[in-house]
Amino acid sequence: MVNRMIGVIGGSGIYDVDGLHDAEWQSVETPWGAPSDQILTGTLDDVPMAFLPRHGRGHVHSPTSVPYRANIDALKRLGCTEVISMSAVGSFRERMAPGHFVIVSDFIDRTYAREKSFFGAGCVAHVSVAHPVCQRLGDIAQQAAEAIGVPYHRGGVYLAMEGPQFSSLAESKMYRESWGADVIGMTNMPEAKLAREAELCYASVAMVTDYDSWHPDHGTVDIAQIGATLRANADNARRLILAIASRESALSPCPCGCDRALEHAIMTAPDKRDPTLLAKLDAVAGRVL
Repeated sequence: MVNRMIGVIGGSGIYDVDGLHDAEWQSVETPWGAPSDQILTGTLDDVPMAFLPRHGRGHVHSPTSVPYRANIDALKRLGCTEVISMSAVGSFRERMAPGHFVIVSDFIDRTYAREKSFFGAGCVAHVSVAHPVCQRLGDIAQQAAEAIGVPYHRGGVYLAMEGPQFSSLAESKMYRESWGADVIGMTNMPEAKLAREAELCYASVAMVTDYDSWHPDHGTVDIAQIGATLRANADNARRLILAIASRESALSPCPCGCDRALEHAIMTAPDKRDPTLLAKLDAVAGRVL
């Protein structure tokens, strides 16, 4: 058993979290630049926790400008063993109604303007993201949702679009009918891929704010309605975060292998590796390097 430290990335509408003991906002420096904001650290039921607002307090980062590599590196550097990602999404399914939570099971990545890997020329690595979320961590999220009584759905495909504009009607229908996506958002990619490269257990809990543009009774995404839904459900989101963090105090080796994702992933021969890049990888890949 190893000490568990949970990292939480808060999405739109979730810029802080209450209830932590010895709470302190910390600045964390990374080789990939500054994270989205300072990170709120503390403990809950003796479990260390770190909370990072993805868009920064005051919502200063667009989905494209979020420093995803710095965010994941900073959480790993602080000692996080797992990451719960909270995010606002549109729904492609009638049953996944605004105000509901979806514990995501898979992703379709349609982003194109973001750095998606810690690795590259000088140290090449290939990790598997066939199953991009941690089953064990998803189970914990489900138990927490049941414990506090919020409406939730276990499983759903999250389509990550570049944004910042919402999808057209034609795109919305295609994603829903042809591609089989269940929810749509702008921020879980490349976040999930980077968490896997950093050997962090990762789960995504998406909060539905709207029906995107496919729904015949809604037509277009109403940003005012999204804001109202976010504000109404922010307390539920915070309660869910705290319930997830308090489920366990110790962590066994991950049965999904998330904590060993780099075991055989690095392809570049040791004598061909770039020392400058290796220095930047000290936190995310230090275990294998």
